[in-house]
Amino acid sequence: MKGVIKYLKEVRTELSKVIWPKKEQVIKLTLIVFIISGAIGLYVGVLDFSFTKLLELLLVRQ
Repeated sequence: MKGVIKYLKEVRTELSKVIWPKKEQVIKLTLIVFIISGAIGLYVGVLDFSFTKLLELLLVRQ
């Protein structure tokens, strides 16, 4: 039990050293993540659609 208490005290000490970001920075970085995720999703979606249509064309020909 002493080990758990020591661990929790160390965790608390380490968390007090953390420099937390400002609200504006969190919002800005979250928007960046959403935009990049959307762009990658769109890119992968277009590739998937293109490869699906290409495969359909190849299978219909044979």
